[in-house]
Amino acid sequence: MTVAEVVDRETLSARVAELAADIAADYEGREPVLLGVLKGAVPFLADLSRSLGPRADIDFLGLTRFGVEGRVSISMDTATPISGRDVIIVEDIVDTGLTLSYLRGLLETREPASLATVTLLDKQTRRIVDVPLEYRGFEIGDEFLVGYGLDWEGRFRNLPSLWAVLDLAELQGDPGALGAAVFSTGR
Repeated sequence: MTVAEVVDRETLSARVAELAADIAADYEGREPVLLGVLKGAVPFLADLSRSLGPRADIDFLGLTRFGVEGRVSISMDTATPISGRDVIIVEDIVDTGLTLSYLRGLLETREPASLATVTLLDKQTRRIVDVPLEYRGFEIGDEFLVGYGLDWEGRFRNLPSLWAVLDLAELQGDPGALGAAVFSTGR
């Protein structure tokens, strides 16, 4: 399998801790709501929230994209009222910005005290809509990545680091080879 580890577990851990420290400093004395966008943000949100400690509430929101034009809808709404609260959207990856633009617009109608976004990965080269990213872990190119929440057809989210799939056709032909390649490295 043609894959390459692009961000190892130690680097991820260090960067998430740095982001948490920045957020903690910016939200000193406040208790923001960390709003994780399902499913990809789960590992990032878990690590980020553990680094923040008891300073934040956690909730989730599920989005579904459908149709040729990629329309976005809510498949699972947040249970936490956000009116008057500081809200931090937690994303695994931002690429075109279309989904995040929709989400920010929707959340603004709920009148939060403030609204910010933290994303693990920023795929700036694919941006169509300019969206604010107050906190970002890594800027990446156009590689297809799996691991640490990112998936291919629902698989490989549980890998503890980020891997670039260099031959997508090879992955499609033999998905099991990726797991064998990754776990044979001792990671």
